[in-house]
Amino acid sequence: MHPGPLRVVVEPIDGAGADSVPAKATPGSGCFDLRSAEAVELSRGAVTLVRTGLKVRVPAGCFLEVRPRSGLAAKGVVMANAPGTVDHDYAGEVRVPLTYLFEGRYRIEAGDRIAQVRLVRELPTEFVLGTVAPVPGRDGGFGSTGR
Repeated sequence: MHPGPLRVVVEPIDGAGADSVPAKATPGSGCFDLRSAEAVELSRGAVTLVRTGLKVRVPAGCFLEVRPRSGLAAKGVVMANAPGTVDHDYAGEVRVPLTYLFEGRYRIEAGDRIAQVRLVRELPTEFVLGTVAPVPGRDGGFGSTGR
């Protein structure tokens, strides 16, 4: 039996309403949309931390992965650190670092979808010292498999 969905507690702050709670755009969406809590202008090359008006409490053993939106990327708006991570022990406001790649400015309005989030379960992991066995044809790094 499936135990049901994991819950991420969301607290709207500074006037953000229930409509700021992350939601999927369609039933088939893989991630939940994050919305801007403010109107801001992005300028080329400058990183702006865009407020979501949300605090979150991520379940222990998990983290939120903050991902860019492809629709914004096509317009020249990208996340400066994609993907971003919200750890389970973080309790502040979620903000999204956005930048604009083109000339001029790009305006984001309050309520615009600015990023996506998904909950990720952590796997028990440890790093240990040892010898890494070579894999033929895969030791060249970036682009080592060709096209």
